[in-house]
Amino acid sequence: MSELRDKVLLLTGASGMAAATAKLAAAAGARVFVVSLVAEQCAELAERLRARSGECEWRQADVSDTAQVDSAVADCVKRWGRIDAVFNVAGISGRSLGDGPVHECSDGGWDQTMRSNARSVFVVCRAVLRQMLAQAAGDDGMRGAILNMSSVLANSPQRDHFATHAYAASKAAIIGLSNSMAAYYAPHQIRVNVIAPALVRTQMSRRAQENADILRLMRTKQPLAQDLLEADDVARVAVFLLGPSSRMMTGTVVTVDGGWSVSG
Repeated sequence: MSELRDKVLLLTGASGMAAATAKLAAAAGARVFVVSLVAEQCAELAERLRARSGECEWRQADVSDTAQVDSAVADCVKRWGRIDAVFNVAGISGRSLGDGPVHECSDGGWDQTMRSNARSVFVVCRAVLRQMLAQAAGDDGMRGAILNMSSVLANSPQRDHFATHAYAASKAAIIGLSNSMAAYYAPHQIRVNVIAPALVRTQMSRRAQENADILRLMRTKQPLAQDLLEADDVARVAVFLLGPSSRMMTGTVVTVDGGWSVSG
């Protein structure tokens, strides 16, 4: 894990899987720059990492807003001179905004879910790629690594409890975008991969955690865990995909789902 030493990781989101990844990356020696909408979460995460002798800076920003993202990326480069890796984690469940089956999904539910989940990845990747293309390759021979957060629901739907179609569409869009970027930027020594978790114990999955029917379903739908996955289960894979040990991987969707996609 020490292979991330002195690598600069820009990470969107400050809770759940983002926080878990930040902790593991900092422990592995990475310099972590957190960008998230909730300043209090950013500050708390940075304080925890620094208390463990990690290097962490943060910036409050709406990651779907071009000007705010461009400014945050510039701050990161000003602080550490480059960006070696990016993990796009920030996103929402649009259920409370009107997301649902297509015949019930509201315009607002669709638009806000797509903006928060898909547009944000595009905006962050655009800003970061401009920096990566301008910087020299690191000691691993790569200019940078990008990891984007999708979901098992992009390819393995579950109709009874997880019929949020705008969410699924936004996560599928991330896979298409990432594959196209992987093909285009590989000759520039920039890698782009996707991680697709199933149901993970985070703030966003609180509804599921309190639903007895969903918990019962997880015993067979995620048979490796027989429960929800933990954020660290995803973070460990993310750190691998962001580091030099995966330097020959690009255009890959890595599913961390406890068996969801192969279980009925």
